Amino acid sequence: MGESRQDIFINYVREHHAGLRAFIRSVGVDPMWVDDIAQEAFIVAYNRMEEFDTTRDFGAWVRGIARNLVINERRKDARRKRILSENLTDVLVSTTSVPEEEEEQLGDRATAKLIALRQCIADLPEKSMRLIRGRYEEDVSAPDLAEELDMKPPAVRKALERVRTALRKCMEEKLRPAGA
Repeated sequence: MGESRQDIFINYVREHHAGLRAFIRSVGVDPMWVDDIAQEAFIVAYNRMEEFDTTRDFGAWVRGIARNLVINERRKDARRKRILSENLTDVLVSTTSVPEEEEEQLGDRATAKLIALRQCIADLPEKSMRLIRGRYEEDVSAPDLAEELDMKPPAVRKALERVRTALRKCMEEKLRPAGA
């Protein structure tokens, strides 16, 4: 006797729940709303199970659903404030916009990249952190950041370029396989 649709779905939820929650956190959803978004993604997935191609990766599929929910939530952000930072969320969500086939091949690599980015941001020196947060989380212009940090606008732009380069290198180091 084969498993029912519900049993199969329950197994998918058990297998992918933690990874989905990590993915949702990594794209900037306020921690108090992570479970709600995950639950909503699983509800959508359950209601669309007949559309799911069982030869494909369920985790990638449900992360795509969650990504779309976060994008929709971003549009409604003024009403509910579930998203931590609109601009940072836009950056993080856009970095996960890889074709579903590629995401399936990468498995949790996209999630790992986002977690690495967040860790690298947390490790920045205070002034670099202020530049990144000011520019990407608070949408402060380079001239306004320059004034706040007692810098010239071109120096702020150059510093942001250096910080982005440092973040890219940090992420590459964190994502490099051990012994490579």
